[in-house]
Amino acid sequence: MPVLTTDAESETGIPKSLSNEPPSETMEEIEHTCPQPRLTLNAPAPFADETSCQCQAPHEKLTIAQARLGTPVDRPVRVYADGIFDLFHSGHARALMQAKTLFPNSYLLVGVCSDDLTHKFKGFTVMNEAERYEALRHCRYVDEVIRDAPWTLTPEFLEKHKIDFVAHDDIPYSSAGSDDVYKHIKEAGMFVPTQRTEGISTSDIITRIVRDYDVYARRNLQRGYTAKELNVSFINEKKYRFQNQVDKMKEKVKNVEERSKEFVNRVEEKSHDLIQKWEEKSREFIGNFLELFGPDGAWKQMFQERSSRMLQALSPKQSPVSSPTRSRSPSRSPSPTFAWLPIKTSPPSSPKAASASISSLSEGDEDEK
Repeated sequence: MPVLTTDAESETGIPKSLSNEPPSETMEEIEHTCPQPRLTLNAPAPFADETSCQCQAPHEKLTIAQARLGTPVDRPVRVYADGIFDLFHSGHARALMQAKTLFPNSYLLVGVCSDDLTHKFKGFTVMNEAERYEALRHCRYVDEVIRDAPWTLTPEFLEKHKIDFVAHDDIPYSSAGSDDVYKHIKEAGMFVPTQRTEGISTSDIITRIVRDYDVYARRNLQRGYTAKELNVSFINEKKYRFQNQVDKMKEKVKNVEERSKEFVNRVEEKSHDLIQKWEEKSREFIGNFLELFGPDGAWKQMFQERSSRMLQALSPKQSPVSSPTRSRSPSRSPSPTFAWLPIKTSPPSSPKAASASISSLSEGDEDEK
């Protein structure tokens, strides 16, 4: 990471152009032509070698209090932030956002170290330097990207890019034989601290990948990567492919279970609907039945009417009490009337009883004669 080294031109290591020495009268008349912050975000940030600051006006040394008040008014405050930015993530973006918003009018330069320096002082990276350069160019807070940034800041580097302040988190960074590589920057009054984002870092992401190596290897094998590309042995390749097949079977079983659950839920919903409809229809049926066959129902009234009609039809009409008399001739005498009375007869219990009954009948005939 960058560190300020001392220079013979200045006791504090700050270039003369950034010191408190008053500029000459001829330099005061020169206007600032420093690049302005990006106003549109429809293009990536430029590289420093494409738009280097060629301003000839003196860049007087500013204090943090002055910069926060919005001075100077004729140029932006040039803030520098550097790093490796491997696997660019939200923690990097938030740090750059803080560096960009430190002052009302700031121009953010971001230095990215090359692969050679990074591998030498920190370790191997996942992304190469070209990929890391491009990742920074497409961050909205970055105004300019410095490729192949130095690991230690020198006065020549600060003067070349006319840097006013360096932004980084305040945690001491030990590297290159120093307990805190930003110590000299802090002593010169050019250091502005930012806050780290907890829970996210490049090391954390790499740890997750290493921890779940089997999962990612199986996933990439399934997507078409070869075992050679993944640096996977023949045995592990077969194991991963077998595990992928097992996972597919588990997924199919899971889908079948979910579908069966959905089917059961649908059947239950339909059964509830059918039960509810049956209850409603049963109430209606019972009500109609009571209206028809109840104590005061229509069926009882209809039955009573029909039964009364049947009784009237079955019962004969009574004959008149007196019938009209026919005229009788005087010469003829009325015929004797016989009163036919029903005589209950029972079979004779013996021959004597039978003969007695016959004799009684004959006597009766004689009396009538």
